[in-house]
Amino acid sequence: MTKRDVDGGSGRPAATQMAFPLRRVTAMTSDRFINGPSNVAARAWLARSQWPDGRLWLWGPSGTGKTHLLTAWAHEHDATVLDARLFSTSSAGGRIRVQGNLAIDNADSPGDEATMLHLLNDAFSQGDRVLMAGRLPPSRSHFMLPDLASRLRATATTATGEPEDDLRATLLLSLLADRQLVVSQSVTDWLWRHLPRTGNALVSAVERLDEAALVRKQPITRALALEMLPDLLTPEE
Repeated sequence: MTKRDVDGGSGRPAATQMAFPLRRVTAMTSDRFINGPSNVAARAWLARSQWPDGRLWLWGPSGTGKTHLLTAWAHEHDATVLDARLFSTSSAGGRIRVQGNLAIDNADSPGDEATMLHLLNDAFSQGDRVLMAGRLPPSRSHFMLPDLASRLRATATTATGEPEDDLRATLLLSLLADRQLVVSQSVTDWLWRHLPRTGNALVSAVERLDEAALVRKQPITRALALEMLPDLLTPEE
């Protein structure tokens, strides 16, 4: 079991009171990930037993499976999952210490850069691996701390791309199934043809349609999609 403690500087382990939640989402497993050419390079890097300096940065557009890959890797390697946006200096006068492998989501927008730097330093000294994910690579992310910026820019990177057509079709069906939504094939085919060719558009569309169908207690139809997704759908030919 992964051990976590906060050291307030006294040299004694403190009670486990974190300034942000630790996530262990097991639903995003590797067998549920949809493989495709757009993510083959990322999957190859994640399958390696070692990374340079034990760190890897995974980047790509929203909706291309970064969090799924990060969470699946964490589950397979008993890693603690943290959301960098929730890093804070207000952790009862101490700082976060994590023993074991580490997976950091939203690594390109940490709430506190010193916390992130300490975590990377600890992992390196302990010989643990760190997987980080963000929308941008380190070279295009802005960090105030020079030590953190240089450390991250020296980190190996890999990327996910926008899904190709076959993957988009499978992703749309998977997103609907995950929410237990029953939609006719004619509607799903129509959505696939008229939604933007990005993973984020598919995720956003399914979320909005699910919410509308739940509130109105009605099935997802083309009419509902036209009403709820006017900013996403391309005009009818």
